[in-house]
Amino acid sequence: MGTNVKQQAYTVVENGTIVTPRGFAAGGLHCGLKKTSRNDIGAIRCEVPATAAAVYTTNVFQAAPLKVTRESLSNGRLQAVVVNSGNANACTGQQGEKDAYAMRSAAARELGVAEEDVAVASTGVIGELLKMDAVHSGISALPASLGQDANEAEQFSQAILTTDLVKKEACVSVVVNGKNVTIAGAAKGSGMIHPNMATMLAFMTSDAVIGAEALQSLLRQATNHTFNMITVDGDTSTNDMLVAMSSGMAGNEELTTDHPDWDAFAAGFTFVCEVLAKAIARDGEGATKLVEVQVTGGVSDESAQAIAKTVIGSSLVKSAMFGADANWGRIIAAVGRAGQPVNPDTVDIRLGDISVLEQSRPVLFDEEAALAYLQTDTVRILVDLHHGEGKATAWGCDLTYDYVRINAAYRT
Repeated sequence: MGTNVKQQAYTVVENGTIVTPRGFAAGGLHCGLKKTSRNDIGAIRCEVPATAAAVYTTNVFQAAPLKVTRESLSNGRLQAVVVNSGNANACTGQQGEKDAYAMRSAAARELGVAEEDVAVASTGVIGELLKMDAVHSGISALPASLGQDANEAEQFSQAILTTDLVKKEACVSVVVNGKNVTIAGAAKGSGMIHPNMATMLAFMTSDAVIGAEALQSLLRQATNHTFNMITVDGDTSTNDMLVAMSSGMAGNEELTTDHPDWDAFAAGFTFVCEVLAKAIARDGEGATKLVEVQVTGGVSDESAQAIAKTVIGSSLVKSAMFGADANWGRIIAAVGRAGQPVNPDTVDIRLGDISVLEQSRPVLFDEEAALAYLQTDTVRILVDLHHGEGKATAWGCDLTYDYVRINAAYRT
């Protein structure tokens, strides 16, 4: 499991992976969906049917795998997930649905689980049919690639990437009834990121004993404060999916909101989501830095969330961050157009520790110090509205020339 770093309610498991929780194996390989030799198909398998939950994109055009996964998850249980990259299987009509069901059927057969206990996920180019000969070849080879070591987890993490530059992983342990419970996650996402759920694929595993209803509720709550608070480019994908599975092999008393260790478990679960969400924002296509927007003093948390997401999603703010330009006017303009209650006379703005606006009026600041701060790889914009107790944090990245270059030739 590696070295542990103490936190208040949970312990971060350094070098933990999607297979660190008891009962899970994973793996990935290259089957020919990508033009390169990078992995493009992978799977997670649980030794037992696991309690499961999921959230999906709110885009009206939903890819075929989402329909299949919703159907599988109707009983609150999964035992395996099969995922491909390089092709989204979105906007592919009846044939796309047939192909997604065929993926589920093949994965169930090869992994030795019930067909209704398999989730399907895809990511990549929209509007192209899957190369099913390659998919079937890859799925038939998956069982031999699955394992419970860091190497197999690495192969799975690589199999779900598209334009991502790095894998995204997180893992924590929490003490529940005196037993160590582990929560882990792996995600992909770099472009087409503006969640109204979560614009990416993410997979979480745990060995906690927890019911499907409690897991679904926690997943939605954690998503709202993490994945739903990131943006790269303002676009919501057709394929977004976040699936959580819990094997129950830790042997704790069933977790509910009334359990004395619920808050600790929820904190660890949310932390994993936050680490993955921030990693997606930092790895935004062409990005050079992570940008964090903290809003306080809103009339409600929901209002603060809307303002934070408006600021982090502003192309002008993002461009200013790329140019290391302390242009607070773009920030306050975004605050003012968020459609939320704001007192135009009481807003403070800081860039890190540098105050640039107090009570909605400019203050003298050291331009050189601001330039140096904005040139770092993590920038925090702090907005205090002085209008209530609401607060929220959103994450994004700068907007660079490379973002245009990458997306101008995504298919080619």
